[in-house]
Amino acid sequence: MILEREGLAELHTHLGGSVASDILWSIAHEQGIALPVKDYWEFDALVTVSDPHGVQGLDELDQIYHWTELIQSSPLAVERSVHGAIGGAYRSQRITTLELRFNPMKRNRGGERDLDHIILAAIRGVDRASIEYPQVRAGLILMMDRTFDLRLNEIIVEKAIRWAARGIVGVDIAGPRPNGGRYDYTQIESIVETARDAGLGITIHVGEEGGEMGREEIGEVVERLRPDRIGHGILAAGEPELMGAIRDLGITLEICPTSNLLTKALADEDAVRETIRSFVEHDVPFTIATDGPEMMRTHLRDELGLLLRIGALDEEELREANARGHAAAFRRRVGVPA
Repeated sequence: MILEREGLAELHTHLGGSVASDILWSIAHEQGIALPVKDYWEFDALVTVSDPHGVQGLDELDQIYHWTELIQSSPLAVERSVHGAIGGAYRSQRITTLELRFNPMKRNRGGERDLDHIILAAIRGVDRASIEYPQVRAGLILMMDRTFDLRLNEIIVEKAIRWAARGIVGVDIAGPRPNGGRYDYTQIESIVETARDAGLGITIHVGEEGGEMGREEIGEVVERLRPDRIGHGILAAGEPELMGAIRDLGITLEICPTSNLLTKALADEDAVRETIRSFVEHDVPFTIATDGPEMMRTHLRDELGLLLRIGALDEEELREANARGHAAAFRRRVGVPA
């Protein structure tokens, strides 16, 4: 087993993709959610990337997230999901540093549920897991959304700051680009700065896809938002100036190889190897993650094994990437007890 005796670090995993299908199935039935299927195995295909050839881009992936977010749209469901994700990560992969990210507004039934109750439920899930799995340092990242107006994203940052002392360790932004065009990251510059001033970590989804537009977005994010980490960022590979800026600012990339293959962000394993080697050769900091192990039908040790098998990283480089994940975690920065 890769790094068999070492605790692993996973910093980029979405709550909607981190809960086993059987748990989601039970939660859905307990809440009386009207599902489009009645058979468990059809449900499993509904909430995971079940086709080994992947999905036809991020829009199709968002359709899967629609169901997992709907099922997790109650305090009880969120608490159970967080608790289950942390326990599963430790039992299955011996992950000892874990950060789960989610958008609370996509789990409050369009305002029917109180946002604080949703967030506190996630915190209770972490608290429960910390008793059962004290070896795990777990934190929560609240996500803004590129389709939200500025005020909604401001509220999410305000909530992250309010609950920072209880286990919210950072903020992120993701989601589809409005109308498919380039997203203007400068519009969230002030609220990102507010989060940073409050001691929260900053990670930004950018540079996963979009070609030249995606590369321009990375440049804007690096220059204007100066995040601690970037979710994906793979389009920076092969761009020396961009990689240099990321390296010089000490930004850590969160790379999710299987997810990038399944969404066609990277065409094949050769592209994965070339991307990773480009970052290694230019001293760009990165760590490895799954994006959501249950949804992607992979786990962190599978990702490490893939990179070793295709010659993207050797064992020492894998060990360094894992150590970087532990070091780049936000939890230690916001005064959350270890």
